[in-house]
Amino acid sequence: MLETGVRQVRVALAMVFGRPLNVGLVERLVEDALATLDEFGSPGEDVEQLIDGPFADPADRRDLQTRALQRTARRLHRSSRFYRERLDAAGIDPGGLTLETLRSVPVTVKRDLVDRGKDFICGRPYLATQTTGTTGVPVRVWLSRYEIELWPALIALSMLLRGEIRPGDCMQMNLSSRATAAMQEDLAMLRLAGAAGRVVGQVAPDESLDHLLDGVAPPTILNGYPSYIGQLVTAARRRGLGPADFRLRALYVGGEVLSPHLAEAVRATFGIEQVNDTYGATELLPVGGRTCNGGHVHLDPNMGYAEVLDLETGEPAEPGGLGTLTVTPYYPYRDCMPVLRYDTRDIVRALPEPLDCELSAVPAVSQILGKESRLLRTGDGVVTQRDVVEALDGLPGVEWPVRHRARVDAGRLHVTVVAPGLSTTDVVERFAGRGIDATAEIADLDEQDARRLCPLRCDLREETFVRGAA
Repeated sequence: MLETGVRQVRVALAMVFGRPLNVGLVERLVEDALATLDEFGSPGEDVEQLIDGPFADPADRRDLQTRALQRTARRLHRSSRFYRERLDAAGIDPGGLTLETLRSVPVTVKRDLVDRGKDFICGRPYLATQTTGTTGVPVRVWLSRYEIELWPALIALSMLLRGEIRPGDCMQMNLSSRATAAMQEDLAMLRLAGAAGRVVGQVAPDESLDHLLDGVAPPTILNGYPSYIGQLVTAARRRGLGPADFRLRALYVGGEVLSPHLAEAVRATFGIEQVNDTYGATELLPVGGRTCNGGHVHLDPNMGYAEVLDLETGEPAEPGGLGTLTVTPYYPYRDCMPVLRYDTRDIVRALPEPLDCELSAVPAVSQILGKESRLLRTGDGVVTQRDVVEALDGLPGVEWPVRHRARVDAGRLHVTVVAPGLSTTDVVERFAGRGIDATAEIADLDEQDARRLCPLRCDLREETFVRGAA
């Protein structure tokens, strides 16, 4: 127990003072957590505080954020050509950076990474990963070996302490093969936590269902994109499968809008109790967000600093206002290709403080409402991507994912839906129930044309020979 306490203190001090973490120490803490769980069934509150950090007090939070931003800016100025130019042009002294003066640094956008990727490199590249390309030109992000080893250890520790992973679990990963960092993280995390993994990829839904039904280490956790999970729900119902056929207890999704209707269908079809709608982006690793019972996205304050910037002014959005989520991952968690004030173009609402949810001590924003490029400005106000998805996913008798295209026509929302059998009246009434004046048309398209109309992450399909003539 004394050795465990010493390791906790050493890791905590490194986190507070911003020194590179000893990966071996973090992995030993994972082993300590496993031993504690095996003996006592609970990790203890003192260990969990190591993960969430002392952020309940606003003054402590501000002090830690300021020091973390300063050490991050100092390293960027020293090691990144792109940010040395940017900080100098803004007249910023990295060592004197504050939460207020940070606003004078222009945001970093996706085009910067695409055009000047090599000027962001600060460490020794080890593994390249990239975005899926479903929302534009893919971005390649380089990671160091230190990051590849550190992040899974931190994730394993936090998930064990929160009861989100257990020894003996088996996670099935239905992710795109482009998500090399995410899959590597998951596999390393599972190894450290004493769990198993199935890397299935985005194959035909029936093939994935066969893996879920396999009696050899049946999956207990499912990881995928909402649109692909929707295809699994549709395929399972078509085969007459239900909760008694699966061993799943948890689902992790991200990358797209998850509607309450699809989440409920997942629970009813697979018998899953815990549906985790997470937030993450390749450019922001290892910063991520958890969704609480109140529907807020809580971004890990140990790993990075989040801002919600008004769409018109670029200044901090007022509580309740729409804004674009902008994130700075901290050093020493982000090492090889870091970003400062990265504008994700993911739209959220700024939230008032204090919150009254179970994660109220951790800063939060609203659920992701969609991409800025997909905001629809009608005569009655702004309609978000989440507004459209949640309305359509609740239509009676639809099969998920619901393919659609939305636009503004003469100031009104107009939606084209690929759902033969529905009527335009069904669609219009569904939007009217949400206070949205809309017109609609129903399209009867083959699969290829439907994909052109509405490309989704489930379309990053990986064909195999399992069901082919070979």
